Amino acid sequence: LDGLFGQRPLAPAMWVPLRTASGAFAAFPAPAAAFFPPVPPVPMLSFSSEQVASVCETLEESGDVERLARFLWSLPVAHPNFLELNKNEAVLRARALVAFHMSNFRELYHILESNRFAKGSHAKLQAMWLEAHYQEAAKLRGRPLGPVDKYRVRKKFPMPRTIWDGEQKTHCFKERTRSLLREWYLQDPYPNPTKKRELAQATGLTPTQVGNWFKNRRQRDRAAAVKNRMQLIQQQSDGKRLDAHKAGTPSDEEDDFDDDDDEAMFESNGADDDGSDSDEARPISDDETETPAKKPNKAEQAPALELKRRSKASPNTGTVRL
Repeated sequence: LDGLFGQRPLAPAMWVPLRTASGAFAAFPAPAAAFFPPVPPVPMLSFSSEQVASVCETLEESGDVERLARFLWSLPVAHPNFLELNKNEAVLRARALVAFHMSNFRELYHILESNRFAKGSHAKLQAMWLEAHYQEAAKLRGRPLGPVDKYRVRKKFPMPRTIWDGEQKTHCFKERTRSLLREWYLQDPYPNPTKKRELAQATGLTPTQVGNWFKNRRQRDRAAAVKNRMQLIQQQSDGKRLDAHKAGTPSDEEDDFDDDDDEAMFESNGADDDGSDSDEARPISDDETETPAKKPNKAEQAPALELKRRSKASPNTGTVRL
């Protein structure tokens, strides 16, 4: 039995025999540390930062985001090079990719805004930034986004300088291309598919780009025509007001109708008996309700008739005797 002490049993045991003061043996619970030593460190702790970054790049290129997520979650917080890992671009890019696929957009934005990335990673990170904002906007609006909606999202949430060099993308065509498009537009603003293909071959564009250019040009021309027409109407209206002011006549703002309105055709040439310029009968109010005239009786008319008779009898006198 003495040989049992100091030796590790083949199988873990919760109770071990110990010698008592009387020399007898009894079973006592064994300390856990004596039979359950700490778990030996896993090989991950021996990985260097370069090895972790290499694994992240390999899993990212393979497209296995699930395995990449499990690998990142297995990295212990107490890694000797924890701070170095948090600054490694491959690890940060992998964390951003996992956050994007998990729809954890807040974590994605934090990673992209807080760390500067090399220019070679900009295209992929920019696509994730925009797509994340598109998905949030579509969920908020309850419908898919159109081109105009996406444009507004891009203007509202510009990309951070950590993944963007600040250079604006230009969608303008070359001057030769624009000149050729304008020439064809003057000939036919509505080209058929055959002409679109011919023009696309001549300019190096796609038929879709050609069609979009013609469509946008027609919309701009219509908007410009409407604007010019409104300005012309405004100028004519201002000129009439100025002429009316110089002539001393009331302006259009003081009239009940405008001379250019269609309602002016109902204007009456002369005034009605009641002095109104309208052809429509004016409604009678309660205070103006007509009542039949009361016929005066002969007793009321007698004094007036007598006064009239006497005034005729003595026209040269200044006074009348009653």
